[in-house]
Amino acid sequence: MSHTLGVRQAQKQKTRQALLDAALRLLEEQSLSSLGLREVTRAAGVAPTAFYRHFRDMADLGVALVEEALGSLHTALTALLSATGDRAGEDDGEERIAATVELIAAYVRTHPAHVRFIAREQHGGVQAVRAAIGGQLALFTQEVKDQFAREPEAAGWAEDDLLMLAGMYVDHMVMTASALLEGGAAGAAGAGPGAAERVAARARRQLRLISLGRRHWLDEH
Repeated sequence: MSHTLGVRQAQKQKTRQALLDAALRLLEEQSLSSLGLREVTRAAGVAPTAFYRHFRDMADLGVALVEEALGSLHTALTALLSATGDRAGEDDGEERIAATVELIAAYVRTHPAHVRFIAREQHGGVQAVRAAIGGQLALFTQEVKDQFAREPEAAGWAEDDLLMLAGMYVDHMVMTASALLEGGAAGAAGAGPGAAERVAARARRQLRLISLGRRHWLDEH
């Protein structure tokens, strides 16, 4: 009996993933609000009725895609910040800056469809998905803020200011991911040899400005 249940559970998970993968492929060329349930089930090779065993509606599927797209990044970002935290003040944050941009670039290279989905739906027409993306970004911001608070440079900082700084860091990550995606897209303005590195170099310069502002923030306070 337990073997049968295990097989059924595995098949259920396989079907759920097939629906997510099919939706993500279709969303390369359109927004979630314009995507139909039957389009997704047809692409996944399952009956429309099977959809409702996994998702309440298309918005629910979209929320699951948000979790799939951003969930795994929490561990990677936390590990990066923790690993570079003790040395953040020794090299003007250059190690952290380089590692942050590389983390984003690597994610864009390996998950371009997920990045495109987040970039499009962050301000898209499906409220539940916008809220899910906002919630994930707020969680990233809190995690970054908590790490910054543990570092010596945070001495004397107000909680609200640390949260604002973390928000700038996260906003920059989102902006850089979108820029890297567009820079590497065929036919995109500025695309071509070296386009991704130009975007990465600009991202590193922007992070240096944020880092410089952090070091001198208390000069005026």
